[in-house]
Amino acid sequence: MAQYETMTSVGAGTRSAAIDAGLKAHMSKTYGLMSIAMVITGVVAFVVGNNDAMLAAIFGTPLKWVVMFAPLAVVFGFGAMINRMSAGAAQLVFWGFSALMGLSISYIFAVYTGMSIAQTFLVTAIAFAGLSLYGYTTKKDISGWGTFLIMGVIGLIVASVINIFLGSPAIQFAVSVLGVLIFAGLTAYDTQRIKNDYLQMATHGATDWLAKSAIMGALSLYLNFLNMFMFLLQFMGGRE
Repeated sequence: MAQYETMTSVGAGTRSAAIDAGLKAHMSKTYGLMSIAMVITGVVAFVVGNNDAMLAAIFGTPLKWVVMFAPLAVVFGFGAMINRMSAGAAQLVFWGFSALMGLSISYIFAVYTGMSIAQTFLVTAIAFAGLSLYGYTTKKDISGWGTFLIMGVIGLIVASVINIFLGSPAIQFAVSVLGVLIFAGLTAYDTQRIKNDYLQMATHGATDWLAKSAIMGALSLYLNFLNMFMFLLQFMGGRE
């Protein structure tokens, strides 16, 4: 009996160690995919943002509306079709989306100084790391934040679209403040969600699902980082 209990304990400990190792690998892959996407976005934004002819061709014509709203359409389409894609195809779509996002935010290099963009990026990176670490390590269940935060994002999108036509500084200021808070909360929430999703599915051996889960997790964290950066830039960015 004692031998059986010992073997059971050893087996449980081995499975637990394997799940922990798998979780670390899964999170590392998620952060790695997110980092590559950020590099793609940064390179595209920098190249286009420092080319006056390309900026004029995009933001000086009706093409700017396509560039502004195309990423939103891609996100919704990606979420709807991810289950029908292979992991490789999903990753390619993610890379393409990150390039499109770089195109849509390239104007910041014509509006803000390079130094203020770099400083804001550094502040965002520090804040993101702290919030994501909190989401990963906290024992508190923050899944209840999800509904409230998603409703907040929808409200931000609606308010931002309306303010494109109104051009109200007060609305823009309120949207920026709420945007920073909402995407800060989403960073912690999504990190915990990604971790919990892995722990729930790890024992099923769903390799393809885990690969696509890492991509979708990277997309969520990427959007949180980028949106937090853009909203902070409203406060910290020094104008050209």
